[in-house]
Amino acid sequence: MKAEELDQKFEKGEDITEFLDFAKARRPGRESRRVNVDFPEWMIHSLDKEAKRLGVPRQSIIKIWIAERLKELS
Repeated sequence: MKAEELDQKFEKGEDITEFLDFAKARRPGRESRRVNVDFPEWMIHSLDKEAKRLGVPRQSIIKIWIAERLKELS
């Protein structure tokens, strides 16, 4: 199927999921890269406490807080 045909189906509100390969799907500008960061123990305990309170993993708290701070700076 040509891109133009796919665009037309999408614009009409048709289900186009059968034409997509989700195994190869990417989110431009959102590729992940692993980094290692060392935190003091008191910080880990505080992060874990807040993560438990919110019912999310520690990593989620870290990513959300860093993203919020970076948005403030831009």
